[in-house]
Amino acid sequence: MALLALVDNNPVACLLWLGAAMMIDAIDGTLARKYEVQTILPHFDGSTLDMVIDYLTWAFIPALFIYYFIELPPYLGLASVFIILLSSMFCFCNVDMKSQDNYFVGFPAAWNIAAAYFYILDFPPFLTFATIAFLAILTVTRMKFLHPFRVRLFMPLNIAVTLAWCACTTSLVLSTPEHAAWALWGWGIASVYFVAICLWRTAKEWFD
Repeated sequence: MALLALVDNNPVACLLWLGAAMMIDAIDGTLARKYEVQTILPHFDGSTLDMVIDYLTWAFIPALFIYYFIELPPYLGLASVFIILLSSMFCFCNVDMKSQDNYFVGFPAAWNIAAAYFYILDFPPFLTFATIAFLAILTVTRMKFLHPFRVRLFMPLNIAVTLAWCACTTSLVLSTPEHAAWALWGWGIASVYFVAICLWRTAKEWFD
């Protein structure tokens, strides 16, 4: 549905469908384990299916969204798509993608989230490209990124902030920032929280 919205030149619907896919992704593994899908379908590899869907909804479709709907520097549109897709392949193939306490190691190819930021904030083209390059570089670093539904430390708070971020993001995508000042403030506070958690967890490893 996100891809169809993109083809129909509807960026808002595309982002909303990507958001819906992200919320499903947050609980699908938990549900699969709860209902013992692996026992019911022993010859079906749910992990592979999860990777295929995640690559589409977290990397491939967002890359096309950025190419078509986000202003990029002249002649750097295809380069941006190449950077996103190549760095995402490394991320999804990395056997050390997660730490023992379930943080992502390196930028977790969250290009659907990046696309939402680009769409709402409307960066200058070269700043957008620089951000894409920076996030791609972070893919191959040891920096830790929060998985709000898997990291046990502060889990209730992490989930609450994530849900608040999703609500604010949805409001901002559906309206202009001028018409949703409360959402912009909430969105900003939630974003600062996520960045702080990631920096704290990364620094903690350096000093331990």
